[in-house]
Amino acid sequence: MKFTHLFITNLTFLLSLLFISGCGPRKSGVEQAAEAGILLLGNHAEPQSLDPQVATGVPENHVITSIMEGLIAYHPSDDTAIEPGLAERFETNEAGDVYTFYLQPNGKWSNGDPITAHDFIYSYQRMLDPNLAAQYVTMLFVVRNAKEYHESLSVEDPNHTPISWDEVGFKAIDDKTLEISLIAPMPYFPLMLKHYSWFPVHPPTIEAHGGKTSRNGRWFQLGNHVGSGPFRLKSWVTNQVLEVERNPEYWDADTVKLNGIRFFPIESTDTENRLFESDGLHKTHDIQLSKIQEYQQNLPEKVRTDPYLGSYFYRINVSRGDALADKRVRRALLLSIDRERITENVLRGGQIPAYHYVPMGISGYTSKTYFEYDPEEAKRLLAEAGYPNGEGFPVFDILYNTFEQHKIIAETIQQMWKTSLGIEVGIHNQEWKVYLDAQSSLDYDISRAGWIGDYVDPYTFLEMFTTGNGNNDTGWSSARYDELIATAPMAGTDEKRYAMLQEAEDLLMDELPILPIYIYTRPYLIHPTLKNWNPKLMDNRNMKYIWLEPSGE
Repeated sequence: MKFTHLFITNLTFLLSLLFISGCGPRKSGVEQAAEAGILLLGNHAEPQSLDPQVATGVPENHVITSIMEGLIAYHPSDDTAIEPGLAERFETNEAGDVYTFYLQPNGKWSNGDPITAHDFIYSYQRMLDPNLAAQYVTMLFVVRNAKEYHESLSVEDPNHTPISWDEVGFKAIDDKTLEISLIAPMPYFPLMLKHYSWFPVHPPTIEAHGGKTSRNGRWFQLGNHVGSGPFRLKSWVTNQVLEVERNPEYWDADTVKLNGIRFFPIESTDTENRLFESDGLHKTHDIQLSKIQEYQQNLPEKVRTDPYLGSYFYRINVSRGDALADKRVRRALLLSIDRERITENVLRGGQIPAYHYVPMGISGYTSKTYFEYDPEEAKRLLAEAGYPNGEGFPVFDILYNTFEQHKIIAETIQQMWKTSLGIEVGIHNQEWKVYLDAQSSLDYDISRAGWIGDYVDPYTFLEMFTTGNGNNDTGWSSARYDELIATAPMAGTDEKRYAMLQEAEDLLMDELPILPIYIYTRPYLIHPTLKNWNPKLMDNRNMKYIWLEPSGE
């Protein structure tokens, strides 16, 4: 899942502080909000899309998972636990490759329509249609013949007959029973279903606003959206605030404790932190780098640093045939980044220097140490590639989405490359949506990137770099890598599967279409009125379990 940041206006600042008329003047914004049951949350970016079959980012995930739900939901404290969602329960066959899901008997869409197995079938057909261009389409390729169906629809030959949908492993047994047949037994499959790409959409709403493969976004706009989650869309002022409210039609509405959530897009961490200090937010997304130690000393009860299953890295566009297409150059760039200096002197939030790609925290899988900081070897490799001391090296840019932390890291690496290699590198930023488009169209040289696990397994980090994957965005391709990723799910045991994924990571770290920089942690500020916000490796929340406790109660 792509990771980023955006911004907040003065108007939003006032809205967050003064949103409840008639409250006593001595009560702060967060106190008023706590009494009203409204969570004020920094969401670090304006969502690119609220379409679960089109979206790709963390800001989108926060909103989508509050207004929509899948078969399996997030557990309040354990990322590997199974929590009932739209499925009341499920069972598997003896072989473990066929799952049968029994939907909630009282499951309804936010407009009151019953949620049926046929809604899931429609949604998965939509996801697998190449005309939708879903970047997460490969998530569904674990289902029997899903990949073959998707590829058969992509063939432009008019004489070609696509695979019949009846051959794909999705089947509505009846209105409340859904069967999914996999390409092989996958014990981790239920964890995958927590990701929004598996969520159903409301077919009549999709058809009324552009049709099955439309990406125009009209169906999830205010007044049109029909969801399935504990909350429903209430208001949305672009680049200011997006608000959701309780969904009375939700199957487990009695469990929902909050009355609503306000998501604030914030580009400046300084602005976000000042808003928190002024009691305008219950939780920030980040802590300003220069103020982490100050907050730890002065507000220790409001500072948290949680583990986080994510990697921060730079993508390299290897498709242009220039210096960056040379593996020796990419390795020189890799070896001349002092990661210890970045994590200890720049970030200072407990982040871990990355000498591999797949982060720690996945039971049974441990990445190798693939390299170390070695500027002398970097200089040798660059000279071997034809650029001694950086002479004749073309000027290129580091692209980052607008956010203070990305800028400081880019400036630090820019100086490291100049000092160690003698090369000049520019940096420039783009707003989140423009930045995503630039990556997707390979309109960049080097681009900062972050990937947060979609479930607790190395596959979610490695599968994205297969040929043609919508999240690859590097131009890199390897037939052997594709083969390993395609066959790993059928290995039979986790030991064999992990060995194949380890070989895939070996290839990735040899070819280097990406440069790992650090493993994430999650430093943030949290107000004491916010309850049940537990440390979670993936930072995914089931918002129906979150509540606010006014001061003095």
